Amino acid sequence: MAVWETRTIVNGAPEDVLEVLTDPAAARRWSPVGFELEQIEGDRLRSGTRAVLSGRIAGRGVSFDVEVIKASDGQLELRAVGPVEMDVAYDAVAAGDATEVVASVAVRSGGGLLGRMLSSATDALLAGGALNMAVQGVAREVERAYATC
Repeated sequence: MAVWETRTIVNGAPEDVLEVLTDPAAARRWSPVGFELEQIEGDRLRSGTRAVLSGRIAGRGVSFDVEVIKASDGQLELRAVGPVEMDVAYDAVAAGDATEVVASVAVRSGGGLLGRMLSSATDALLAGGALNMAVQGVAREVERAYATC
């Protein structure tokens, strides 16, 4: 299992970061990987929310069952299960007038040849900076949405 981590400073409060992280519409803008939200309980991610996402990895159509483990206190933790399994965590902690955001993704194969291939492709995306791009996108969303508040 590979684990990827990145961090950045965001000009906003931890609750502003969590607001962006749990908004599916905002996620489409900051996510470096395009996806469709096929099904979700409610209009945003909350602790206990379940959703189904679909998209493409390495040119293959994939679907993930997503369970939000925690979406409170500046933290978002979720598990996505499909041909690749991912444990994703974002932690937003006040750092003076800003917020430090630490993001991590643990990737493992969901099994079989396809799972191993897509796990390797996901690792390659993350090694290429996809997680860093996502966190920088969250920072831009927060700063754009909350800079005028």
